Amino acid sequence: MPLILVRNDITKMNVDAIVNAANASLLGGGGVDGCIHRAAGPELLAECRQLGGCRTGEARITGAYRLPCRYVIHTVGPVWHGGGHGEREQLVSCYRASLALAKEHACETVAFPLISSGVYGYPKDQALRVAVDTIGAFLLDNDMTVYLVIFDRQACQIGGKLFADIAAYIDDHYVDAHTDLPQERLRRVRVLERQAKAVCEDAAPEPMMAPAAARGLDDLLAHLDAGFSETLLKRIDRSGKKDAEIYKKANVDRKLFSKIRNNPDYKPSKPTAIAFAIALELDLDETRDLIARAGYALSSSSKFDVIIEYFIEQKKYDIFEINEALFAFDQSLLGA
Repeated sequence: MPLILVRNDITKMNVDAIVNAANASLLGGGGVDGCIHRAAGPELLAECRQLGGCRTGEARITGAYRLPCRYVIHTVGPVWHGGGHGEREQLVSCYRASLALAKEHACETVAFPLISSGVYGYPKDQALRVAVDTIGAFLLDNDMTVYLVIFDRQACQIGGKLFADIAAYIDDHYVDAHTDLPQERLRRVRVLERQAKAVCEDAAPEPMMAPAAARGLDDLLAHLDAGFSETLLKRIDRSGKKDAEIYKKANVDRKLFSKIRNNPDYKPSKPTAIAFAIALELDLDETRDLIARAGYALSSSSKFDVIIEYFIEQKKYDIFEINEALFAFDQSLLGA
């Protein structure tokens, strides 16, 4: 764990294995395939010649040579013929076969391109959905960090309707201060100041009240609310689910969850705190309460926060779908 979407050049990824979207001959080609062969050097081609090719949906593994990883896993994706010729099943097989090889060779970190989304013509939004669903399902039962490397900005666009719905929600809920002209903001501030002054002048004076006895600092510290770790563990127990089920749904790895569980004072990052709220399928009030115990809040002045609110209000708790949307809007991703 977890699944991380990044915009990068896959040949620069410092991981245990990168996945090559190869052709059936395994002898190099265009796109990602050509880039990987050029970066690895001629030794990669020499080893590939000994493999005798690869069928669609299957995978083979080689050394990485001049690349900054240990292995290259070669898989052959389907050519898009309209979606009615088993393309999705073949694409799913590419990811499963590649992940199986990575696991067999004790890889802890793997980087994938968006297989078949280039010259093979698989629609990018559908290719992204297959990748996220298949990798996400694998990670529910396996400890591995998987990067989905997006080189092309167009490749990371979510479905048109979802993008439009989120954009409309942002327009309705994202505070006006981010789009107003400075003079308009100043005008509104002055109006509010005049209104506040008028209210103060009209208000009748109140009799002075004796202040309540100040509570000592020791007393205040002795009655702190439960922290994030304690509250999270109680909510997991209340959900009836196992710890592993929740931290994997939160796109958080086991080591980080162990730190949170064993240290009552541990303060996670805001994306991690929200990820647990998503995994527990909390409503907005419950989410605000949980993340407040780590010192965070949701604000209408943050596009990241507004997108999170959109998904919670829609009761959509698929963290990978949320991360696709956050990625499309250039925001931080949920999880570790």
